[in-house]
Amino acid sequence: MPDGAAPAARDRLALLRTMLRVRRFDERVIELFLAGEVKGTAHSCVGQEAIAAAACAHLTLRDWIITHHRGHGHCIAKGASMDRMMAELMGRATGYCGGLGGSMHIADLSIGVLGANGVVGAGPGIGIGAALASQLQGDNIGVVFFGDGAANEGIVHEALNVASLWRLPVVFLCENNRYGLSTAQSESTAGPGLAARAAAYAMPGERVDGNDARALHATVARAVARARNGEGPSFIEAETYRWGDHSMRANLPRYRTEEEEFRWRERDPIARERAALIAEGHEPADLDALLDDAEAEIERAVEAARQAREPDWSVLAPAVTPPLPAAPNAPRRASASSPTSRPSTKRCTARWTATVAS
Repeated sequence: MPDGAAPAARDRLALLRTMLRVRRFDERVIELFLAGEVKGTAHSCVGQEAIAAAACAHLTLRDWIITHHRGHGHCIAKGASMDRMMAELMGRATGYCGGLGGSMHIADLSIGVLGANGVVGAGPGIGIGAALASQLQGDNIGVVFFGDGAANEGIVHEALNVASLWRLPVVFLCENNRYGLSTAQSESTAGPGLAARAAAYAMPGERVDGNDARALHATVARAVARARNGEGPSFIEAETYRWGDHSMRANLPRYRTEEEEFRWRERDPIARERAALIAEGHEPADLDALLDDAEAEIERAVEAARQAREPDWSVLAPAVTPPLPAAPNAPRRASASSPTSRPSTKRCTARWTATVAS
């Protein structure tokens, strides 16, 4: 496909399919969270699905992404297993982190999902390290997702500077949903827009409607082509809106008007793409079948997670203690008072189990 060209018919259907899978996943997670089946908190990306779908459509299996706390959609769009994602959110041993990490720590290196984390702004810093490795190996590129709140963190500016200096093969994709937690962007960010900052770092910067999957698809195509050609990084500001509260806890005082929320819901990226496909001759029933398939896939993942076991102490202990040193050729018994002696993982497990039981 030519750089920046509109997506082909097959790609347009794939965009809708991915957006439907992302939305139904997060909508189901919200239901499970309210029912007490999701461990810890989670952050919904409902309303922002076009960004993940359009960006990851240009990535190969070898390419990578860095995501953030609102990252379920990025993982799904890059090819993550819904079964393992749902198991992780529900605290099951079959999850990506064995049920110990939860929503904000999903990673799968085999498909290029280098991980999410809860540190606002950390992604770009990690991303330039991954991009340097890509440059040295010469066989892949990456996309770093971050939000408008993170854009004001110092590490983001440092990452943009280094990426440009070293012409790293990376796309910085800012999901501007207009609020950092409950603070409006207008109250926290000076200047004409986030994309305008790219000029200070000698890289292309483009602002695009993040709820228009096709426009975003074309914009990312140009940035990805630039990275693959060794021309360096790009900055994309995708304007969008999260439909829900900052997190699924929804425990913040109201900070957005009903009128604003309604106005953005009318710009639903899924409804827009569905309408465009119907106008191009696709049958509504065929598009409805995509939703049915997504819902069936998600329900299978939920049921599989419910049947899976929870992690036990034998899994927890090695996850939170450093590995024991390798045994020397001539074993020497350490004294009980030795500062280097350490209870074995087995003993730690037994001690913790006894503590809990008591």
